[in-house]
Amino acid sequence: MKTKRLTLFTFAAGLLAIATPVFAHHGASVYDSQKVTTLKGTVTGFRFMNPHTELSFDVKNADGKVEKWTAEAASLVTMSRMGWSRDMFKPGDAITASGNRAKNGSFTMRLSKVVAANGKEFKVQRGEDYADQ
Repeated sequence: MKTKRLTLFTFAAGLLAIATPVFAHHGASVYDSQKVTTLKGTVTGFRFMNPHTELSFDVKNADGKVEKWTAEAASLVTMSRMGWSRDMFKPGDAITASGNRAKNGSFTMRLSKVVAANGKEFKVQRGEDYADQ
């Protein structure tokens, strides 16, 4: 009887250890959800992929130095459902990106909206992530 309990406990503990990172993946705690940062920049790359679409862009700061930013968006499937496509942003495109900046001060944000040079807006809706914005 003790062997069965020990085996069951070991199996449950192993399953919990494996499952925990899966649940943790979708957290946004590394981003400052209380503040939206808006930046004007030039696209350097657009990766329309899973698990998260990424937009890379250069921003000139107040000193004229270039900051290399990365904005994380939702998955390829989610973005496709919102009308985004693989070829919508090309290197050299002027954009204005808005989102929640990483709390650690890195040049990373969780994307909520991109405005193209022609004024067209592309939003990222993730349900509860931006419910208060």
